[in-house]
Amino acid sequence: MNLFSQELVWWITVIDLPAMTGLFWLIWRTRQDNDRAVDHLHQLLDRRSDQLREALHAFKLEVAKAYASQTDMRDLEKRLVNHLLRIEAKLDATALKAEALNARK
Repeated sequence: MNLFSQELVWWITVIDLPAMTGLFWLIWRTRQDNDRAVDHLHQLLDRRSDQLREALHAFKLEVAKAYASQTDMRDLEKRLVNHLLRIEAKLDATALKAEALNARK
């Protein structure tokens, strides 16, 4: 009796080898398709991320421009300067009084 009978060899060559080749090709093709899809998604995510980053920078710039107008900042600066000048005048007056008291002694 042969180790491999005629029917077994026929079965392997006619059925199993083409089936295994087909499965191998299917797996290989599926893997290539998946790799391409992953690459496409990666590129798409990179593009969208760049677009979102640019939009965020533009929004920040717009907010910075519109947050406080220049006239508001000028008014605030004038108020602060006036207040500091009043404080300085009071300190000068106090220093003159202290100097006059020290001169009398």
